[in-house]
Amino acid sequence: MQRRPVGASGLEVSRVGLGTMTWGEDTSPTEAAAQLTAFVDAGGTLVETADDYGGGTAQQVLGGLLRGTVPRDDVVIAGRGTAGSPADRERASRGALLRSLDTTLRRLGVDHLDLWQFPGWDPRVPLDEMLSAVQVAVYSGRVRYAGLVAPQGWQLATVAGHAAHGPDPGVCRPVSAQVEYSLLAREPEAELLPAAGHHGLGVLAWAPLGRGVLTGKYTDGTPADSRAASALLASYVEARRTERSARIVQSVLTAADGLGTSPLVVALTWVRDRPGVASAVVGARDAAQLRASLAAEDVTLPAEIRTALDDVSDPV
Repeated sequence: MQRRPVGASGLEVSRVGLGTMTWGEDTSPTEAAAQLTAFVDAGGTLVETADDYGGGTAQQVLGGLLRGTVPRDDVVIAGRGTAGSPADRERASRGALLRSLDTTLRRLGVDHLDLWQFPGWDPRVPLDEMLSAVQVAVYSGRVRYAGLVAPQGWQLATVAGHAAHGPDPGVCRPVSAQVEYSLLAREPEAELLPAAGHHGLGVLAWAPLGRGVLTGKYTDGTPADSRAASALLASYVEARRTERSARIVQSVLTAADGLGTSPLVVALTWVRDRPGVASAVVGARDAAQLRASLAAEDVTLPAEIRTALDDVSDPV
């Protein structure tokens, strides 16, 4: 699998990443092991996790696999910290961020994260305080690089600009922004992607398959084994099942038929090769589904199909 630099930094990741949101809940530890093995065997490196996935269960599962299934040095761990709910007054304070980081490291059983992604905006907390948490994390060896989670374009620009002119820009400047981005969610193109490009940040696109809707599995209903049928993820998927989405899915199905590939591969490839995207992070129910995503490595969308998909999914 090809690797790409994350923005203007020296960090390189596989251009498709592995998400762990359902590990320990809808995805058993045994199945998670099969996924991680298949991913690394295919040349994948970027593994994304978060401290709120399954209340910490996903990180515990991943940590166990790093101690026996896949060597720690074979993966690039992107840990996302939440440090509490949006109503938590400490959400982006230095203390809350570092507590979240330490909890993640303890669950994973590792001494550092390759990429620490944190909520980089809280109007109640000074930017200097948030960025000082990055400084502490890097200088202590707990973090190699830092990034932002789901910022708006102006927030990314403000944080990146402030860090660039701070006392320690080489350490505190974020290198990435993790955002939802797919044919069904193109809002980041308005401001976020241009801001990330201007400030040298790479984009990690999560839910590149439109929360599974772009695979076409919901065209004729809700399969019993799908995420939309899961009590855990039903509302998450339903938010993307709209009339507009149905039109886009039909175009993806048509493109897949013409190329002799799957709708999943078409949708993933479209995101993966968008300007500014360092990696598209996919989640899978099982190893077989993950291998279907990995098949996108050998596919490049023809210009005419990419243009057609751009037109039908244009949010304007």
